[in-house]
Amino acid sequence: MKIVVGLGNPGSQYEKTRHNVGWMVLDRLADRAGWSGKGRTRDAASVVGGRYRGLDLLLVKPLTFMNESGLAVRKVLAREHAPLVDILIVADDFALPFGKLRFRESGSAGGHNGLRSIFEELANEKISRLRVGIGEPGRDAIDHVLSQFLKGEKDRLSELLDAAADAVEAWARDGTSKASNHFNAFELRADDGERAAPPGEVDGPPGEDGIRRTRTGWRKPRATEAGE
Repeated sequence: MKIVVGLGNPGSQYEKTRHNVGWMVLDRLADRAGWSGKGRTRDAASVVGGRYRGLDLLLVKPLTFMNESGLAVRKVLAREHAPLVDILIVADDFALPFGKLRFRESGSAGGHNGLRSIFEELANEKISRLRVGIGEPGRDAIDHVLSQFLKGEKDRLSELLDAAADAVEAWARDGTSKASNHFNAFELRADDGERAAPPGEVDGPPGEDGIRRTRTGWRKPRATEAGE
């Protein structure tokens, strides 16, 4: 049995926030397996599992709030008599750009309170985790992780969740090392509004004559643009 723990906060006000991307990944896996709506509450967590594509999986969403995630994880591991090698933590990470994935087999919590709680409860940091990039905060970190994704991010969020779900399946089948070789290099497609165009092309930078082409015609840049 492979145990996948997605970190997040309970409550509708947190449902679509960046901090809950771990829950979103587990929801995507549950959708794939046909387990949506079949979870049960036990050991301070929402738990669902079974046989899926030749894998025995248990998907766990702690209901203790992020800062006490370790309480639920400890209870689940005790019930399942599972070794640490069979557990994967899926968590958000604002040290990674939005759309990046990173597997690690050990290491510190890196400032993530959910991971810190788990490592403290289990007295061990040698636990595999999949970090899902939510973008660097341009303001207070707490405000950032509890905010919703921006439009350009929302447009690509489903693709990111699919990739993360694929990464979890690869971990369950092949282990952390092999999964990291593939998914640590994953690149989410660029936001349509951020794709750079060459000078002279629509929405590209001004050409040598200082004129920029837009979808509504040609125009000289404003003073603020010229100074950028």
